[in-house]
Amino acid sequence: MDCSEEVLAIERAINPLPGVLGVRAEIVSSKVTVYHDGSATREQVAAAIKKAGVTVQEPDQTESGVNWRISIVAASGIATGIGLVLQWLKFEAIWQADLAFFVAILAGAILILPKALRSLRSITLDINVLMVIAVTGAVAIGETAEGAAVVFLFALSELLESWSVGRARRAFQALMQLTPDTALVRHDDAWIEVDAREVQIGEIILIKPGQKSALDGEVSVGISAMDQSPITGESIPVEKKPGDPVFAGAINGEGALEVRVTKAAQNTAVARIIKMVEEAQQQRAPAQRFVDAFAKIYTPIVMAIALVLAILPPLFFAQPWDVWIYRALVLLVIACPCALVISTPVSVVSGLAAMARAGVLIKGGTYLEALASLRALAVDKTGTITEGKPRVQEVIPWNGTAIAEILRIAASLDAQSTHPLAEAVVTYAKEQGLALDAATDFQSVTGRGAKGTIGSHAYFVGNHRMAHELGVCSPKLEAKLAEIEASARSVVVVGHQPHADCAGEVLGILAVGDTIRAEAREAIAAIHAAGVSKVVMLSGDNTRTAQVIAGQAGIDEAYGDLLPDQKIDKVRSLAQSHGGVGMIGDGVNDAPALAAATVGFAMGAAGTDTAIETADVALIKDDLLMVAMAIRMGKRVVGVIRFNIIFSLAVKAVFLVLALLGDTSLWLAVLADTGATLLVVTNALRLLRPNRP
Repeated sequence: MDCSEEVLAIERAINPLPGVLGVRAEIVSSKVTVYHDGSATREQVAAAIKKAGVTVQEPDQTESGVNWRISIVAASGIATGIGLVLQWLKFEAIWQADLAFFVAILAGAILILPKALRSLRSITLDINVLMVIAVTGAVAIGETAEGAAVVFLFALSELLESWSVGRARRAFQALMQLTPDTALVRHDDAWIEVDAREVQIGEIILIKPGQKSALDGEVSVGISAMDQSPITGESIPVEKKPGDPVFAGAINGEGALEVRVTKAAQNTAVARIIKMVEEAQQQRAPAQRFVDAFAKIYTPIVMAIALVLAILPPLFFAQPWDVWIYRALVLLVIACPCALVISTPVSVVSGLAAMARAGVLIKGGTYLEALASLRALAVDKTGTITEGKPRVQEVIPWNGTAIAEILRIAASLDAQSTHPLAEAVVTYAKEQGLALDAATDFQSVTGRGAKGTIGSHAYFVGNHRMAHELGVCSPKLEAKLAEIEASARSVVVVGHQPHADCAGEVLGILAVGDTIRAEAREAIAAIHAAGVSKVVMLSGDNTRTAQVIAGQAGIDEAYGDLLPDQKIDKVRSLAQSHGGVGMIGDGVNDAPALAAATVGFAMGAAGTDTAIETADVALIKDDLLMVAMAIRMGKRVVGVIRFNIIFSLAVKAVFLVLALLGDTSLWLAVLADTGATLLVVTNALRLLRPNRP
């Protein structure tokens, strides 16, 4: 499919079939979806599409007929050129020039006439019918040269338009080819190549150096760097070791990896991306709905004006028939709103495809346009502005104890605990290369910390309250703990337990916090620069912590201690005061607030089914910079659509006036119509290259 007329023809051909409930034909994906009750067969649908004059191909087939169309257009152009040369040389046998023009017309008619007949059979008028009428009329009044030029220019423009749409189609279809069809699966100590769709969850697949992963999984054996850019948009390869996730479509580096499959082929991150982009493409943007409605009333009105223009002046004002028929023919050529109709869907799909390649999934043209209207943004704290996991940020020695000693004691006790803060301490100690000791008499104290014996000494590791209860606090320690807590960090106090012959003492303090994302401040600045005037943090954490984190990230306001329903109230309040409001969350806990926003963003959607289900925009990787990029793309798409619509209507208006005044010709009218179509499609294709942050 190359133009809107073919879409309408397909829909008209399929709708009458028994059991058909609805039809959706998409130009860019070149795909037809039929909704039916089961009584319509695939063969019936294919036959109906072929009857509409459109070729039906299997998914693995390449587009056919391009070379043949080029030959036809070339023949028409050469014949037109020969005719013009003979006419310019003023041969006495004028029939020779006319013969060349007739050959040019017949060659071009091979492409145009079948489509015109198809439209007439369905009692509709499209650009092909209008061209046939215009050329026939031109020949009838002796303008064979102009008729030949019209046919050639129209056929050439149609060919170029087909190529332009094909470029957007290839960009869309590239998403479908991210993963290989087969995988090497281990069976009885041998690697066997099987269809990726037949691989079961839990089976082990081998990814050789330089190969793409066919499925999502988890590394079981091997270490290698993988290029995840086809899925997440990350430009730097990510190191993979046992236990790390692997995405289908990621390209392996130099080391072989054995991967345990965690998702079936139809549920991989890539499969969900493809499904989401396909569904997004089917959703009509507001601008596209306006254009479709406008086109339905526009063409019939112009047709009626052309008929009046051809008949009224000769009948009532004694004007020459050939002059006014010619002007009416020019008006008919201008009438078809091809440029107007096709520019919007190509713009939307180009934007969707470009963002998908960059790792941002937008659920449709509606949300792509809505991104341009965002004036306020609400963000969650944990997992959005921060990394979502506590880390040891500072080790403070006390009473002259060495930092390594403090860490060794704390991690040796915490190694037996599952508390997030304890896990952060153990992880940090291992990163420092410290060897842990075995702790005996371990005792977990709920809401406080833990106690235990290392060697012959009794130690404790716990919070501020535990230090109080053990009686080891001092004014100096209190002041230090208050300072750490004021910076929105948790304190872990490490020390000797008081016992019979020892009063106990504090050995050191660990400051543990949820680290702000490295790109957070830059991302918030980019969001402001993209046109969002206010960014607000909404957090369930305490207000002081939220305000400190917000200040570090450059966020305008912060609200803490919020329940889910209170977050919804804040989002609605922002919408009332600013209009379009976005919400960024993890797609699970923030689902109500995401739904209440004009546009909901989900972070790190590659591994979360719920994120894609909930959000309007899913960020495949945890990169806040992609939010500003998505907003800018929304503005670019809206700008391109507005320009295309205004440009198309302006060209029509100018040439309609020129046609009425008799100051234009048929071949110029062709350039105005099909040339404008080519220009707006080419303009839309610029969106295939997103502006990176």
